[in-house]
Amino acid sequence: MSHNQPSNPTTTTTPNPSTQDTNNNNNNANFQTPYDYESGLNTRRAVLGPAHVNRSIQNSNAFTAPMQEMVTEWAWGHVWNRPGLDRKQRSLMNIGMLIALDRQPELAMHVRGAVRNGLSELEIREAVIHATVYCGAPAGMEAMRTVDGILGEMERAGEIKRELV
Repeated sequence: MSHNQPSNPTTTTTPNPSTQDTNNNNNNANFQTPYDYESGLNTRRAVLGPAHVNRSIQNSNAFTAPMQEMVTEWAWGHVWNRPGLDRKQRSLMNIGMLIALDRQPELAMHVRGAVRNGLSELEIREAVIHATVYCGAPAGMEAMRTVDGILGEMERAGEIKRELV
């Protein structure tokens, strides 16, 4: 993605060099944003953990790198850094949405992030129960197994002390 300078002269963006089109044939839309790749990368690492994020970026290739860059800049740099909701609230929302979408690997990753963002085991369990009412018992049961497994892994790794087991 190439970046235009934002309309606010006090805000700068940092273009990611791997996305610059040296032939000036970039067909991507040019967006103006006060958020940038670096702030997204910092937020993504804070929520998901640096090891996971670094591994995701390092495992990308020429084909998949633009998706990593877009998600880092727009989801993590723009949306996660917007005012109005804190990270804990955003994590709670993600849990419900990922249950509804039946995205178990993403749910597992975001449960880890939810714990980093301050959600308790009780709050996470209640989010799963609440989502079950709207998403159905099969989705809720699968999500409960995923969440229990991830929280168990985190406890065995010494990352958390489980409250409810």
